[in-house]
Amino acid sequence: MTITTPNAKGHEHLGVLASRYVDVASLPWVPTRFKGVDLKILMEDKATGLMTALTRFAPGASLPDHEHTELEQSYVLEGSLADDEGVATVGNYVWRPAGSRHDAHSPAGAIVLSFFLKPNKFFDMGGGHIEK
Repeated sequence: MTITTPNAKGHEHLGVLASRYVDVASLPWVPTRFKGVDLKILMEDKATGLMTALTRFAPGASLPDHEHTELEQSYVLEGSLADDEGVATVGNYVWRPAGSRHDAHSPAGAIVLSFFLKPNKFFDMGGGHIEK
């Protein structure tokens, strides 16, 4: 099985078709290469890039210019997430089609439930993918 929850306890002995209950509080926040942006990975398939994660933005943190290589979905749990097209606030949702490009920032900080079909392509270092 290529889909996992990194650092989840008790999943290693589950059958292929068993449900994966995740104790989210026990998962670590994993820093990204972007200052003030951390991920708590809920589910990922490294082979395809499919990932569901909590993304935590410190106040003032930002993600530089990037392209969504596939559909991206974001639901704001705390704070707000903004770009030049608008602001997603607590309890609101934004999705971006494949091929869309922007930078994103969080003036006061945020926690966002993020769904990716494939990793974003970042242009600050020649187009590399987000690093966990």
